[in-house]
Amino acid sequence: MPDEELDVTPSSNLMSKDEIIELAKIFVSLGVTKIRLTGGEPLVRKDVAEIIQELGKLPVKLTITTNGVLVHKFIEIFKQANLNSVNVSLDTLNPLTFLALTKRDHFQQVKNNIDLLLAANFSVKVNVVAIHGVNNKEINHFVEWTRHVPVHIRFIEFMPFTDNQWKSKNVFTYEQILAQIEEEFDVVKLKDELNDTTRKYKVPGHEGTFAVISTMTAPFCSSCNRLRLTADGKLKNCLFSKGETDLLTLFRKGEDIKALIADTVLKKEKALGGQLLADFTKIQPEDVANRSMISIGG
Repeated sequence: MPDEELDVTPSSNLMSKDEIIELAKIFVSLGVTKIRLTGGEPLVRKDVAEIIQELGKLPVKLTITTNGVLVHKFIEIFKQANLNSVNVSLDTLNPLTFLALTKRDHFQQVKNNIDLLLAANFSVKVNVVAIHGVNNKEINHFVEWTRHVPVHIRFIEFMPFTDNQWKSKNVFTYEQILAQIEEEFDVVKLKDELNDTTRKYKVPGHEGTFAVISTMTAPFCSSCNRLRLTADGKLKNCLFSKGETDLLTLFRKGEDIKALIADTVLKKEKALGGQLLADFTKIQPEDVANRSMISIGG
């Protein structure tokens, strides 16, 4: 979380519950088979239970990414909507580091909610942004967690977004992550499925697994099929795209947006939104034209 005050988007600029559902139906009609609610933090939205229940009626795999703080209030809602896979963002297993990163003293609540999800047989993926000098020494602690717990750890290379204090020296790379793990554990490579954004691994004998999302050093753009619809109804064909296609305004005017969606997909750049260099050490964060991650939503 940034230290400064946040600019909150006026609610009138955000998609309503009904608009989310109707836009989701359009995407499903065009072939989308998986929907993930993310943020910001999706569970703070007052009508999120209704949104989850309605999306659960669509012929898609429904998932969610959350900070985990409010999960205990929604487990039954998840079950009713057949939402059985939850990603929890948790960058540290140290309560003090957690407080420094999030500005909130909620570590134990998040850990307890992960345990609740596992006890209820949810598939739980824990997203860990690996930052050199902040939490890179905890990587093997996360892998140790998978020994007796069927949790799936996903280490994510630190990516540049507006106001996230990114510096190339803070990127703890895919190779460094794997090398550090292999100093302590034997590791086997698991099969990566078509369109996966992760490189999956397992320590033999461990109940859980781990993976690396190597956006900065070994991007997977050639097989990525993700689209992001922001909370204010803008379509991004890549997380790093400079441009955004305003679907909500046209949708509110009653216009057909299917052709606009297709056109946006076809304009997807070859890699990394067309604006990140292959050599991440030469990226200047001030030159990256994008929103902050917490304002992208979607």
